[in-house]
Amino acid sequence: MASIKLENLLIGYTHNRQAQPVMGVINATLKSGELVALIGANGAGKSTLMRTLSAFQMPLDGTIIYPDGNDKVNKPSELATQIAVVLTDNKTINGLTVREVVSLGRTPYTNFIGFRRKHDEEIIEKSMQQAGVEHLQNRPIETLSDGERQKCMIAKALAQKTPIIILDEPTSYLDFYSRVQLFRMLRTLAHETDKAILVSTHDLELVLQLADKIWLIHNKKMYTGSVEELVKKGVLQEFIDNDGIYYNISDNRIQIE
Repeated sequence: MASIKLENLLIGYTHNRQAQPVMGVINATLKSGELVALIGANGAGKSTLMRTLSAFQMPLDGTIIYPDGNDKVNKPSELATQIAVVLTDNKTINGLTVREVVSLGRTPYTNFIGFRRKHDEEIIEKSMQQAGVEHLQNRPIETLSDGERQKCMIAKALAQKTPIIILDEPTSYLDFYSRVQLFRMLRTLAHETDKAILVSTHDLELVLQLADKIWLIHNKKMYTGSVEELVKKGVLQEFIDNDGIYYNISDNRIQIE
């Protein structure tokens, strides 16, 4: 089942009334129940694509069809029921407990004074359990480690009850164990909750082992598919192999000479 569909999408910026695309036309589908990794070199256009999908900036051309079947978002509150976004920099929420932060995920569904019903509280509880932060619910968020804070933000996204979750480099600043743990959790959540999860990352080793699909931006084009499909196209090797670094196809790992 398709959660979001990109049809002839052109992304980039406008300068002096002239369109400045960052890559070619994109046709791709983000499906429910899959963890999809968005990878590419710095400056390739990953952040631009993320911002466009999240409606933080407009596409230059083409169509984005959202899970509800619409290709336009009239109000932020409407998009907030379709896509939850987890950013790396979330320090602006300091001063709240973990539970209070997770509760913010219910904002699109509450009235103007933020009144939460029993149903909302049950969703908040379940979201904290799914993200593994229920034991931290009374802690101020600024007292958490980077890994715990990221899990808290994922719990908030789960409480938002959207079919799509987009994460922008969630493993930045995390140690290796925390990165592995977070990727495993995202994969499990995608499979068990039937959500489409798109994560922008530079952790190629984790992508090779844990992502269901890859969106690879390379040479101003975006290639999509499983590891095996991108290997058959030759694009994964072309992207990785450089200056003593190469992709070992038989072992599905990156080696350094």
